[in-house]
Amino acid sequence: MPYELLVGLRYLRARRRNRFISINSAVSMIGIAVGVWALIVVLSVMNGFQKEVRERILGVVSHVQISGTGNRLADWRPIAKIAAQNPHVLGSAPFVQAQAMLVAGQAVRGALVRGIVPEEEEKVADLGDHMRLGSLDALKPGEFNLVLGADLARALGVLPGDKIAVIAPQGLVTPAGVIPRLKQFTVSGIFDAGFAEADAGLALMQLQDAQTLYQLGEDVTGVRLKLDDLFVAGTVARELLKQLPPDAYASDWTRTHANFFRAVAIEKNMMFIILGLIVLVAAINIISTLVVAVKDKQGDIAILRTLGAQPRSVMGIFIAQGMLMGLIGLAAGVLLGIVTALNIDVIVPAIEQVLGFKILAKDVYLIPELPSDLQAADVVRISLMALALSFAATLYPSWSASRMNPAEALRYE
Repeated sequence: MPYELLVGLRYLRARRRNRFISINSAVSMIGIAVGVWALIVVLSVMNGFQKEVRERILGVVSHVQISGTGNRLADWRPIAKIAAQNPHVLGSAPFVQAQAMLVAGQAVRGALVRGIVPEEEEKVADLGDHMRLGSLDALKPGEFNLVLGADLARALGVLPGDKIAVIAPQGLVTPAGVIPRLKQFTVSGIFDAGFAEADAGLALMQLQDAQTLYQLGEDVTGVRLKLDDLFVAGTVARELLKQLPPDAYASDWTRTHANFFRAVAIEKNMMFIILGLIVLVAAINIISTLVVAVKDKQGDIAILRTLGAQPRSVMGIFIAQGMLMGLIGLAAGVLLGIVTALNIDVIVPAIEQVLGFKILAKDVYLIPELPSDLQAADVVRISLMALALSFAATLYPSWSASRMNPAEALRYE
């Protein structure tokens, strides 16, 4: 072991003559540990939140959507064949999408109505896996059945078998004026996708029933596509645009929900900076600890210099002392952070049970539980930042110690 490291390690331990230095060292290590711990946990939770929401959104929203001008596509089958030729496309499904008002007794709610073909929809979405009551197979042409999101069904106070009046915005022109188009549907199922926007505002019906309700004839709103890799959606959409007719355009999920995912990325970066200040404060505390240590060890430094120690060796002693504080704090913080991030699904429910309330409200945070996705890249980035700050904090005190004049230091010894 180099003697600089050995001496730095001895200086780090408590001494009877001056325990203030050891207390300061402990505070510095605790500060770094807490900062690293908080950073790992918060970034893991934000990664998990982003991943969970992305998966839930894409369980309802398609990877790529091809639509026509005016949200009306006259001949969708040739377009679906063009899309199927792309190697990344796994499946396609036509859909009709429009706004409607749902009325059940005295309850009235606005909703996004989507007309689907159940057997085709399974190729592009996994709503069938989220059915709580009934099945998507109940959506058959001409039967005018309806599948509702759980929150929407709760707001309307309906269950499978109940009747709902669906009012389309397109009206019928009569001598008495414009009369809204109204059709009675039967609730045949309820789904719970875990995504508040869908659960509270999405109603599914059979494609032909939607075409009849909105007077589309054989037209549809567009075609939804599922890809083998959701992160190539932008590339696939641009490739399809070159092959599609002039009256059709393609958009991907990164555009339809771009603001949300951009906001999450910005929040993650800001949280990294804000919580990194905790590590910075701990690093500043290392500076004060080493300054006091240099003042306290003036006699030792002078003796080492008279024995032939070079200034860089004296500097190395206090760099080693500061870096040991940083490394111990970092190791403790990384260990705590990894353990907490991997067990967040157990820790948070226990805290909620003790406090007696739900930390995350589904209608605010989109998902009702706190997810976690621990990524090695984040742990490495946090560790490098903590080490860099710890090293930077040692430079001035160690440089000051290396410039000390042995004669002046021994004058009052």
